[in-house]
Amino acid sequence: FFFQAEDGIRDDLVTGVQTCALPILLPLMAAFALGASAQQASGGAAKAGNADKAKVVFQVSDPDPAKWNLALNNAKNVQDAYGADKVDVEVVVYGPGIGMLKAEAPTANRVGAAVKAGVNIVACENTMTNMKLSKADMHASIAYVPGGVVQLMTRQKEGWSYVRP
Repeated sequence: FFFQAEDGIRDDLVTGVQTCALPILLPLMAAFALGASAQQASGGAAKAGNADKAKVVFQVSDPDPAKWNLALNNAKNVQDAYGADKVDVEVVVYGPGIGMLKAEAPTANRVGAAVKAGVNIVACENTMTNMKLSKADMHASIAYVPGGVVQLMTRQKEGWSYVRP
């Protein structure tokens, strides 16, 4: 992002190279300022109240009930630490872990309690299709996403903290 400058514009800390970032830096700063103004004009300010909320997404792709209990304990601990109304908690489930979201799974009671406490538990529809599972097979209180890995990527891009217990 630096270019060789004309004589007289030198960076004394860089030997043998004449550099100047100002012509590149100014347009970037202007673009950033315009982008921020556009976001506020388009409702970015309305989202600002939610910006103070902590956000964490947990990945569960293991069929082990102990891993599930660990993930659900972590989710509850986060809610306890921040206050359930001050944190968004999501558990994204895909792969072999999807079986623990079945209605009759050993974790069914804990899943129901977590959802009731405000934890968003989502099942990957791609995994469900591959395992020939329908929504009728699953816990009644969960939600669904088209792809679990894509959901994790989206949440991380949105600034959510990522945890895989």
